[in-house]
Amino acid sequence: MSPAVEAVPTHRFLDPTVLSKIENLELLARSVVEGFVSGLHKSPYLGFSVDFAEYRPYQPGDEIRRIDWNVFSRMDKLYIKLFEGETNTHVNLLMDISGSMAYGSSGSIPKIDYARYLTASLAYFAYGQRDGVGLLTFDTDIVSHIRASRRTGQLFNILANLERLEASKETRFEKPLEYMAEFLKRRGIVVIVSDLYDEVENIVGAIKHLRSKGNEVIVFHILDDFELNFPFDEMTEFEDLETTRRLNVIPQYLRKEYLQLIRGHVTELEKQFASIGVDYTLMNSSKPLDVGLFAYLAKRAKSKM
Repeated sequence: MSPAVEAVPTHRFLDPTVLSKIENLELLARSVVEGFVSGLHKSPYLGFSVDFAEYRPYQPGDEIRRIDWNVFSRMDKLYIKLFEGETNTHVNLLMDISGSMAYGSSGSIPKIDYARYLTASLAYFAYGQRDGVGLLTFDTDIVSHIRASRRTGQLFNILANLERLEASKETRFEKPLEYMAEFLKRRGIVVIVSDLYDEVENIVGAIKHLRSKGNEVIVFHILDDFELNFPFDEMTEFEDLETTRRLNVIPQYLRKEYLQLIRGHVTELEKQFASIGVDYTLMNSSKPLDVGLFAYLAKRAKSKM
């Protein structure tokens, strides 16, 4: 049974503009995670994955309620169940730092900062669940890579790396994700945080390689509110942050076509990801961070029932 999800009062949601005023990334991640976890029904197996993994012999100090009595009746030995969150799962966080991630509309934070907060919170969450955690940042290539580990100082290294990140050049999913698929020698959980600013076939093709190796893949799609709703009224000069090309646009003439394109992109991503067993969550970077996390967990819990 997966952990149930209950609604929490909106005053506990953390607004990204409020988070941006917290200078210490560890404090920020702890604030998000503690608020997030406090809104869940308590479960001894709360983690990225709650699937049964394996047994191990009972040891003095283990909780008696976790003994599998069916196994005892067959083997006359005491065994307890271990779940994925307790078997030193490796969680690799892949964060897109390409140029398009620098975008942030008026009154909101840049997507790269929202992604930074989300990735830091996921790292803090996984590390607290005793999982090995790693980080890879990428644009057209690998920018940095911290191998997944549970060693002392690992969380500090990841957070320090996240604090130094700056948006860079264009996006290419193939090389970084293919490298990761070949690098990983054991199956684990791969979390991708990106605005998915690339052709659907390129993104899905690269992720398929990770899935083919048995990895569980989770995708958080980060988009700005203006990208989702295109609320422009007057002639506006747009700049592609990856190619630096500029274009003057009269919004009234392009709004309908643009919204069809962006919604079509999201719909096709959802369809393609579902077909290869990838968990996908769209997150609006103007919305509170834990709103997206609750939406994700609710969807994940429902899919496992």
